[in-house]
Amino acid sequence: MKESLKVLITFHLAPELVEKVQAADPRIEITYEPWLLGKPRYPNDQHGGPVNRTPDEEKRWLEHLSRAEVIFGYLNAHYASRIEELAPNLRWIQSPSAGIGQMAKRTGLTETDITLTTSSGMHATPLAEFCLMAMLMHAKDYAHMAREKERRHWQRTSTTELRTKTLAVVGLGRVGREVARLGQCLGMRVLGTKRHTEGVDPASFNVEELHPWTDLHPMLTQADFVVLICPHTEETHGLIGEEELAAMKKGSVLINIARGPIVDEPSLIRALQSGHLGGLASDVFWEEPLPPESPFWDMPNVIISPHSASTADTENTKLTEIFVDNIHRYIEGKPMRNLLDKRILY
Repeated sequence: MKESLKVLITFHLAPELVEKVQAADPRIEITYEPWLLGKPRYPNDQHGGPVNRTPDEEKRWLEHLSRAEVIFGYLNAHYASRIEELAPNLRWIQSPSAGIGQMAKRTGLTETDITLTTSSGMHATPLAEFCLMAMLMHAKDYAHMAREKERRHWQRTSTTELRTKTLAVVGLGRVGREVARLGQCLGMRVLGTKRHTEGVDPASFNVEELHPWTDLHPMLTQADFVVLICPHTEETHGLIGEEELAAMKKGSVLINIARGPIVDEPSLIRALQSGHLGGLASDVFWEEPLPPESPFWDMPNVIISPHSASTADTENTKLTEIFVDNIHRYIEGKPMRNLLDKRILY
């Protein structure tokens, strides 16, 4: 390895975590100038708000890019699409996001020799907890409780319990397996999908049954709750369409923590308006931010999360641990953790 490893941090990171990166190897030279980044809008805001650099600040930023061998953080499309020109020394990008495949393809990063690693796995707990929250809110009819509270009306009622329900998880990666585990802990019957199922023990993925993702209908017909947590690829684009929604049990609930385009939104809206679906909890949509005129806003049985279900106060600590581990692997020439397959985009 060279005498120095130039690392550019492109998102807001706590000083103690910057120090943790520095401590990984004495040859690391960190460039981190948070005043050149967008102002954080909320705790752990990795993207930051709009960036308005002066000409001198932009020149400084481009100089940082030109020297970097490693980028820890995000690059917006303006820079990512010109990365070979702007950052000729760049060899590796560690993204704070798990699902970067479509962005990498869209900006041309998949056509470069730059190594791309993701944060896959670190969001398993907050995303699984979001799914658990959504299932409990529906099972215990929180929407009814909220309406009754607003009316200051007291009337005994009855709900149901998750122990009697079936959960289907579409995509048994690290997040999907954690969703399945929590479902099992609550006594739910849990089913799931994998690309390859032959010879695979369902119990090793925290499910009772495994189904191929190319044939969802037998699983959808059984499920009271369907969780989507598969990568967004050409194969999964529009995976849940009108036929799949019709195959779901009447009154069942769809939970999307994957990507918006995996579901056909017009068909989803119709299924909710007709009463065929009992509810929706979604962290992602076709268009983000969700437009004010979207009918989802007015549906009492729809839980809307502003693509924040994975964001937690533990996120950057976990991310830094992944990055430091990968620094050691990079320096020692070992296989990288969470390496993006540029062909299949995950």
